[in-house]
Order: sequence, then C-alpha cells, then structure tokens
Amino acid sequence: MTAVTPVQHMTAGQQRASGEARLVLKPLLGRTRIGALYQEGCAKLRFPRCGDREAFEAVLINTSGGLTGGDRLRLSASIGPGCRAQMTTQACEKIYKASAGEASVSTEIEVGRAASFAWLPQETIVFDRSALDRSLDVRLAGDASALIVEAVAFGRKAMGERVARASFRDRWRIWRDGRMIHAEDLRVGPDFGLIAGRPALLSGAGAIATVLLAGDGDTRHLDAVRSIIGENGGASAWSGKLLARLFDTDAYSLRKRLVPLIRLLNGKAGLPRAWSI
Repeated sequence: MTAVTPVQHMTAGQQRASGEARLVLKPLLGRTRIGALYQEGCAKLRFPRCGDREAFEAVLINTSGGLTGGDRLRLSASIGPGCRAQMTTQACEKIYKASAGEASVSTEIEVGRAASFAWLPQETIVFDRSALDRSLDVRLAGDASALIVEAVAFGRKAMGERVARASFRDRWRIWRDGRMIHAEDLRVGPDFGLIAGRPALLSGAGAIATVLLAGDGDTRHLDAVRSIIGENGGASAWSGKLLARLFDTDAYSLRKRLVPLIRLLNGKAGLPRAWSI
C-alpha cells in the first residue's frame, strides 16, 4: 500500500474589492452634460432620467455589495462652470466585519464657477468589528455652492444589532478658491461601545448625520432648519456656511428629519430619486 503524503494547504491572499469612478460634467446648450466618464472594478455610475428636474443626477453603485477590511473605493467628480448636479448612492453602504485592515473610501469633488453640487449619499451602516477610513475633499470656485450630507447608522436597531468594537474615521476638507473654509475629523474606536456612549461624543445615539451648505448658507434658512431638527441636534450659520448635526436612536428615525431637511436646502432639485425607492 502506497503511503499518501498530506498536501500542505497554501494560504492565498484574500480577494479584495476595489473600485474607482471619475465623472466630468460640462455645460452644453444650457444643460448639464457628461464630458467624461471612467469606471473601474466595483464602482459604477448610472444616470436616471430626471424629467424637468433642475439638477443633473448621478447614482453611485458599489457592485461588491458592501465593504470590509482591505477594500478600496474612490470617486472623483468635476462639475463644470454653471452646471447643476447632485450625486447619491443606489442604497446604503454597508461596512462589514473586518478580519484584518480597514475599508477605505475617498471622494474628491471640484465645483466650477457659478456651479452648484449636492453630495447626498444614503446612510452608511457600520457593523460590529468593522473598520472604515473615509475622506471627503471638496474644492469650490469663489461663487460655487455645495450641499454636503453624510449620515451614519451604527448597526440596525430593528435587527437587534449592537456595535461594541469598531473603528470609524471620517475626514472632511472643504476649500474655496484654494482657501480652506471647513475642516473636521471624527475618529471613534476600537472600543466603540465604551467611547460612543460618552455624553460629549455620541451619547449612545444609533445614527448621526452632518449637513453642510456652503455658498448659500446664510441665516435665512436657519430657523427652518432648527425647526426640522428639533431637540436631537443643532444648527449654526456663519461666513456663508450653514452647518447642522442630527442624531437619533436609529437610521429610520433620523431619516424622517433628514429628508425634509434635504428638500429644504436642495431647492428645486429636491430629494434624489433613489432616496424614495
């Protein structure tokens, strides 16, 4: 009988999701049109028919279905002079448990003269033992305007999920004519459950959102914004900016206030179609 030598198992590198999308919009005959489009890997852009809506709409899709440690997703967009555009996501982005490393998401937006842009992704859901490093850089021309919204849910309350350990970093840099006008960093973890419960941080909130209106953020919106937000958050306006922060027990409760807030601040463009599907 011939002895069989056991085959040694080879450890192969785990496959990681990687995606990049680049979009250039330009004015043509009084309308906003696609000037250039590049898509690679799991990042896709789709452009729904929006009828007579004021703003051109783009929808970012991550075909990998979510992100985990080692995954990379990058988006860049250039909004030409006089263009009106908004960008959202097909669904909530899910950040899953990471066995090693962290997921990386970077977004770079350039908004040209007399142009307006709204960055309106649906909520990011952060799961237990996940790790995410996210950055947003927006460069505005002197008379450009931008509405920026980011909402994050820590687990799903309806599913009984709780985030005890996770690492989450969110970095914003907003520039106008090469001068930084807004900067913030949020970094929580890895003992997320202990840190997030502190009153000076999240105070146990299950979902949070930050809303920034730059370029049309004077005080005329402030009273209406504060009325929508209510007691679970606050808003201020200064130097051409309006900044609002919201928190709630879960993403559903947060969205009930976030939707009318976007409708108010996004003008005739209103709410992206993907939000209402």
